Amino acid sequence: MAKTFTAPFAQTNKTAAVTVTDTAEARLATAGVDGALVTKLSALPAGTVTASKLKLLLSKDSGVTKTVIDSVLLAAYTDEDTKATPLTSFTRIGEQTPLRLESGDQLYVSSGVSQAAGVVFVAEWSDF
Repeated sequence: MAKTFTAPFAQTNKTAAVTVTDTAEARLATAGVDGALVTKLSALPAGTVTASKLKLLLSKDSGVTKTVIDSVLLAAYTDEDTKATPLTSFTRIGEQTPLRLESGDQLYVSSGVSQAAGVVFVAEWSDF
């Protein structure tokens, strides 16, 4: 590939959401052909949940091999109509500290504990 000396800018903003109910990994995002910057990753319970470790995994070979690159703790939550649903953020990923992905990299997420109501993971990223 030819070298360029101009700064690359994100071209396509994307969002994705996936609900996980068991401990299996679910694919959340795939970087475009020129890579991507992930600027937000969060999770929220879809109903009543028990406390659980949430994992973020990276695959460079279409899901054959996955490596844990981050984790957070989802607090136990009892769903009620008079409560706001708590948002759990992967704090190492943000606008100021984006996760840089290479071409075709895939992000997977999982919960350490099966959750009948499910946990919804949401990602925001930009492809170059």
